[in-house]
Amino acid sequence: MILVTGGTGFIGRNLVENLISNGYQVRTLLKPSQKTPNLPKGVPIEAVVCSLSDERGLRAALKGIDIVFHLAGSERLSSRSNLMDVDVNGTNSLLQASKKSKVKRLIYLSHLGADQNSAFPVLKAKALAEKAIINSGVSYTIFRTSHVYGRGDQFVEAFARLLRFFPGFFLVPGKGESALQPLNIQDLIGCLSLSILDPEIMNQTVEIGGGEVFSFREIIQIVMEKMNIRRYLINIPPPYLRMFVVYIDSLIPKFPISLYWLDSLAEDRTTSLDVLPRRFGILPSKFSQSLDFLLSHS
Repeated sequence: MILVTGGTGFIGRNLVENLISNGYQVRTLLKPSQKTPNLPKGVPIEAVVCSLSDERGLRAALKGIDIVFHLAGSERLSSRSNLMDVDVNGTNSLLQASKKSKVKRLIYLSHLGADQNSAFPVLKAKALAEKAIINSGVSYTIFRTSHVYGRGDQFVEAFARLLRFFPGFFLVPGKGESALQPLNIQDLIGCLSLSILDPEIMNQTVEIGGGEVFSFREIIQIVMEKMNIRRYLINIPPPYLRMFVVYIDSLIPKFPISLYWLDSLAEDRTTSLDVLPRRFGILPSKFSQSLDFLLSHS
């Protein structure tokens, strides 16, 4: 049986649906909340309400579990997130419970550029979580991914909403020259699903990205073309844009862009272009041909 943390998020929902369609029994971990969980509909899935800080609850959630997909994170909450509690301490608690429960393998979703000496909080937190996993004694596979896109994402759809939110112009951090390698959600899910039966990536860190590299400015231009809209792209120094986002985020809690997404745009986020076909036999999706989900924003 498989446990998925973060199973109600963009990546988690797609993974859960894929695993169940391939015949796996799936259980997902839900954090305690007054909100109705956004579980995939029409699929048989077990759900356990438990915080990542509740070791006794985690032990119960891990009963009968062979594989854990650890996708839970807090970066989407922007200034209201707690990276240390969720991404670092939560991962440590899950590892301790997994070891005691004799989980056979933990598969973790990290970011390209994860570095415990990074000036960017998310990349530092992911690196600290990676280090804990590697030193835990639990068999693992760590996937470092580039920006993931698809219906319901927090990348392309977020920019589409911003393009609608600010008619006439769009603010670009710096010159918009950071190199990005967009990864289609279905390509990522294919890699995660195949990894279950792939012994060659046991106890390995694997970097994956799409088959094309674009500057951030080019991505925005492709999105505008798909939506058939035009905006004047204004370059703005990242520190000023960050202050602007902090201010807007305080007024609009569901503002499309997280502070941590700005961090991820501050430097290149790329890896080998042939990793999907070479390691997983997957032909990467063409970015410009995989954006039909944006038509609802037009």
